[in-house]
Amino acid sequence: MKKLLALLLCVPVVAFAATEVKLDSAPIDDRDAVSIQRGARTFINYCLNCHSATSMRYNRLMDLGLTEAQIKDNLMFAAEKVGEPMHVAAKASDQKLWFGKAPPDLSVTARARGADWLYTYLRGFYRDETKATGWNNIAFDSVAMPHVFWELQGVQVLKEVEEPGGGHGDKHVTKKLELAGKGTLTKGEYDRFVADLVNYMVFMGEPARSQRAQIGYAVLIALTVLLALVYALKREYWKDVH
Repeated sequence: MKKLLALLLCVPVVAFAATEVKLDSAPIDDRDAVSIQRGARTFINYCLNCHSATSMRYNRLMDLGLTEAQIKDNLMFAAEKVGEPMHVAAKASDQKLWFGKAPPDLSVTARARGADWLYTYLRGFYRDETKATGWNNIAFDSVAMPHVFWELQGVQVLKEVEEPGGGHGDKHVTKKLELAGKGTLTKGEYDRFVADLVNYMVFMGEPARSQRAQIGYAVLIALTVLLALVYALKREYWKDVH
């Protein structure tokens, strides 16, 4: 019983330590349909090879202004009908055999982790020869996923830099990523590339979000008009009451 209690007391500390990382702000805009379209293309071409998104159907991309023909011709490689979910072509049993475990479904990752975490994670891979894949991540230590975008971003390495502390000659070590080998994209281009992907993943996690917001504004306007009418009616009824 004492061991169990000690373990439970340690859980919050471990969870906090695992998530203690400075996150970069994701420069995304859920009203930018073109950005989300680019992100959808990236997700399907890169992520959908291993990860599924079973809560997302291809026909929801029509909410971004794409036609059914455009979706079929350019974005559907593992399905036949636009109403199908985004399943990965590989079987979960095969993936478990290849990778040790099946890669997780990404349908609601943006809702669970947040856009800032995703943006930091996708830009935070660095070379680590002690890991089986040869890669590690500043936002997710000992991550099992390799850096699938390394040819675009280039190769980063982790450097520990000593910086002055709060006073009395104190110093603290800050971990920073440095580019050791250039990729095919510049830093700004890669950041935009990742931002588009994150923008799409936020949309994928809640496709009806913009529609719900529009309905909410319409309801508020209707309630405001109704309030004015009710107030006018109240004044009419009570004008002769002294």
